[in-house]
Amino acid sequence: MRGEPLLLCITISQNMELLQGFLSTTFECQLSFLVTVFVTLGAFYCGYVKFKTASLQGRNLPPGSLGFPVIGESIGFLSAMKKNNRREWVESRIKKYGPVFKTSLMGSHVVILTGQAGNKLIFSANDAITGNQTMSTAAIFGKHSIFELEGSRHKLLRSVMMNYLKPDNLQKYVVQMDSIVKQRMLQELQGKDSVQFAPLIKKVTFDISCSILFGLPEGMEKDVLFHDSDIAITGSWALPLDIPGTPFRKARKARARICEVLSNLIKRRMIELEDGNVGSQEDVITSFLNLRDEEGKSLLEEEIIDNLLTLIFGHRTTAILLYLFLRYVGKDSHVYNKVLEEQKEVVKAKAGSDGKLEWSEMQSMKYTWRVAQELMRLNPPVFGNFRYTIKDLSFDGFDIPKGWRMYWVSCATHMDEKIFQAPETFDPSRFESPSKSIPPYTYIPFGAGSRICPGSDFARFEMLMIVHHLMMNYKWTTMIPDEPMVSNPTPYPAMGFPVKLHPMKEREDNA
Repeated sequence: MRGEPLLLCITISQNMELLQGFLSTTFECQLSFLVTVFVTLGAFYCGYVKFKTASLQGRNLPPGSLGFPVIGESIGFLSAMKKNNRREWVESRIKKYGPVFKTSLMGSHVVILTGQAGNKLIFSANDAITGNQTMSTAAIFGKHSIFELEGSRHKLLRSVMMNYLKPDNLQKYVVQMDSIVKQRMLQELQGKDSVQFAPLIKKVTFDISCSILFGLPEGMEKDVLFHDSDIAITGSWALPLDIPGTPFRKARKARARICEVLSNLIKRRMIELEDGNVGSQEDVITSFLNLRDEEGKSLLEEEIIDNLLTLIFGHRTTAILLYLFLRYVGKDSHVYNKVLEEQKEVVKAKAGSDGKLEWSEMQSMKYTWRVAQELMRLNPPVFGNFRYTIKDLSFDGFDIPKGWRMYWVSCATHMDEKIFQAPETFDPSRFESPSKSIPPYTYIPFGAGSRICPGSDFARFEMLMIVHHLMMNYKWTTMIPDEPMVSNPTPYPAMGFPVKLHPMKEREDNA
């Protein structure tokens, strides 16, 4: 009996030695396998780099750095974007490499062009350049967005937006816009002594866009669109990592929910068209549904959805402009008083009427709009964007290979002292006669040429309407004077732009 425990111990010891040997062998096999995998991947990558490099030999590429493999300089660029320091990021490279330089962003080789000639190349019609965006942006905006299309299809879809959003057509919606601002914004502010301007303005501009462009009433659908549009826009400039928890994955899911809402809207509008129930003022959805191409065919639903998404995301431009405007005039009493005086003149012109703004009053707000133009020069709502080369190009003595992207930046010409004297100085008088003083392709807050934003006039009227009603009803005091702007991907006040409100009637009573 005493021998059995001893025998058992010996057996266990032998088994442990066998197990350790097996584990050691297994670990060695696993390590060997991992080493083989990494070596193989490294060889493939080196071969790929060698192949790509060989295809570029003999070319005079712009100076610059492509950064780390695959990710390039994306992390530094996105970090600068988040801190609203993209201008500094670009200017540091201009100082080092010159006005044309190469980099690698969002998985693509990129040439950044920073002058009037570069802007003209990018914004003019060119059979060597297409609107292909980065992978993230294209996935969120859609392959049928006017940002992606070229040629006849681009002209066809763009024509609907331009026709609907041109000033002559917008005249019909000024009174409706006036009512929406009063209902959405002034009612929200009533009785409050403080508010966060940024989220309120973002919601009001979104409501105006959805009501006038899509005829969408208040309710669950509009709430879904508002919430998901923020998520989608944020993810459109994220790294294209389609894995759970990433901004890009969240953006794709948000886009899917938005598409479902828009698809239902399109189906309802189609039924209304078939039944003859569409009103005299058709919305953009109806305009797309009535459109026919050169072969007499109607648009695909996905084409309509992608371009409705483009219009929805566009409301952010107006909101950004309003943040900039309200923040600046809240700190500069001279500019504030001049804007206020102009708005009072508008009210005097409406004396004896119903008080609703109309087309002629909007046209008379010239100084107010010049202030906005100057603020967009100093802080453009859209910093820049990508285009894609489908042929080899030469520019400024450098070769730009087929398959590379080009990136334009607004700050380069906006802050050029050869174009704008004392560019760091705030001076709205620059825009009193811009056609004479500002060269083409140098002032580009909305793009230029055939690529100018189709909603620029809509943004102008929306901005002027909101400014008018705010200034005639309130003065405000900024609660965080040095509040920084962040960008994700568009500029936004880091703390939501909190202000103290001083109703106009209260100020008059205390005077």
